[in-house]
Parts: sequence; structure tokens; C-alpha cells
Amino acid sequence: MEENQEILFAKTLEKVKRLAREQCNSIRKEQVEEAFQVLALSKEQLAMVFEYLEKYHITIGESAAEEEDILSEEEIDYLEEYKKELLELPVFSDGEKDAFTLSAMAGETDAQGRLIQVYLPKVVEIAKLYAGQGVFVEDLIGEGNVALSMGVTMLGCLEKKEEAEGMLMKMVMDAMEDFISDSMEETQKDNKVLKKVNQVAEKARELSEELRRKVTVEELCTETGLSEKAVRDAMRLSGYTIEDIENPS
Repeated sequence: MEENQEILFAKTLEKVKRLAREQCNSIRKEQVEEAFQVLALSKEQLAMVFEYLEKYHITIGESAAEEEDILSEEEIDYLEEYKKELLELPVFSDGEKDAFTLSAMAGETDAQGRLIQVYLPKVVEIAKLYAGQGVFVEDLIGEGNVALSMGVTMLGCLEKKEEAEGMLMKMVMDAMEDFISDSMEETQKDNKVLKKVNQVAEKARELSEELRRKVTVEELCTETGLSEKAVRDAMRLSGYTIEDIENPS
């Protein structure tokens, strides 16, 4: 796949993911095929796209998964309590919402605060669509609320009040997607670190059993071919808890 095609593929994939989120975590097979039609993907490549979407808890050609199937018991309890708090917020009419939007666009801070209250329940609904991807729904709501709070101060760039909700909800979704992406990168880094530590610990255990005592860093390097840097890095990353290696005094 050429570089420009790779860029187009990545953009199309993000569009498909966003569409699925807007459709309650569900997308039809035909919608995916139509989105990627310009790239003329093979059956094998399309199959990989479907596999990727399912990995992100997006159902293909079916209704979205039930909330109980995605959220943990702790998250469900949190949502119930948080929703109770939201019920204490004032309820505004469509006319009041429009008035708040216009005033927020003009930079009035009181109206911006009211507009945050209007959209807080929507942040919760969006967070539920992004749940089940290795981050807590509470954190997703937190990221969404921060984006919402920032967004209401940026409405002055709009020409029409009807554009406000779309802009705010896009900022909320972008914030949640960025948070998930950053979290996944951190998890991958942590997994790499854990793999390195486990590799050194396993080699140390095997040599320790053979010698019937703890081993030195030098012995471990000589007998296993591991570099001294790799061994000492693993010791440091583990907090010097690899029990089969003699710790430096």
C-alpha cells in the first residue's frame, strides 16, 4: 500500500469508527464496504478491518452490545451515582438552550456555565459508547467534561448557533478517543517493560536453580548472553525485586 493510500486508509478507518460510535457502537457491513470502496481492498484486507472494529467493541450488522456486557460492576455503580447527581441539575427548555448558546458565543461566562450543564448528560452517553476499551468510564467522562468546559469558551468562532452542539460533541469525542489512544500506548509500553523484566527473571531463576544460589549480574550475562545493560535495566524497572539475582550493595 503506497504512502498516500496508507493515509487515506487511516482517515477512512477513523471515519468508520466515528460513524459506528454515532450509531451506538454498531455499523452495517455495507457501510464499511462503501467507505473503503475507493481503496479497492481485497477480501482479506476487509476482513482485517472488520476484525479491527470488533476489537474496539463495534458490532457489525447487529445492534450495539448491552451496557452490562461492556461495563464492569464498579462502572455501572459509578454511572448510577453520577446520573443521580445530574438529576439535580436544572432542566432547560430548547428556547433557553438557544439563548445560552447565543450568549456563550458572545463570550458571556454565565451562559457558558449553563451550557455546560445542558450537555453534561450527553457526555455520559458518549462515554458509554467508548467504554470497554481498557479505560474506566469515569475517566472518559472526566476527559469529556474537560473538553466540554473548554469548548463552550470557543463558540465565538461559529457563525450559527445550530453549529454549537456538533462542535462541542466532536470535541468531547475527540478527547475520549485521544485518551484511549494514549492509554493504549502506555499499556503497550508497560507490556514491553514487563516482558523484559520477566525474561531476565526467568533466565536468572533457571541459572539460580542450576547453581543452587543467587547469581551475580556478571554470571547471568556470561551464561545467558544477555547484555549487562538489559539485566541492570530489568533490575531497576522491577525495583530490584528479582529475587534470584544478587542485588548491588
